Amino acid sequence: MSAPEQQVASEGDSRTFNNAVRHQYRVLSDEEKAQMVRIKDLGAEFLTAIDGLGASREYSLAKTKVEEAVMWAVKGLTA
Repeated sequence: MSAPEQQVASEGDSRTFNNAVRHQYRVLSDEEKAQMVRIKDLGAEFLTAIDGLGASREYSLAKTKVEEAVMWAVKGLTA
């Protein structure tokens, strides 16, 4: 990677910068932005709790499903 990656806040209006798939976004309301941050915070908290349980295939699958749930919830919110 030659140029440093630019970090874009997921709730920021410039979030299309590093997205090669969705080319247009609607501007989110402040309430929607707060909801998105809450969904992601809850997901991160759940992932941390699972990490504390140890390592196993089942925990790995659970973490994947949490990530998927967060993705779909955010997609639903931002559609």
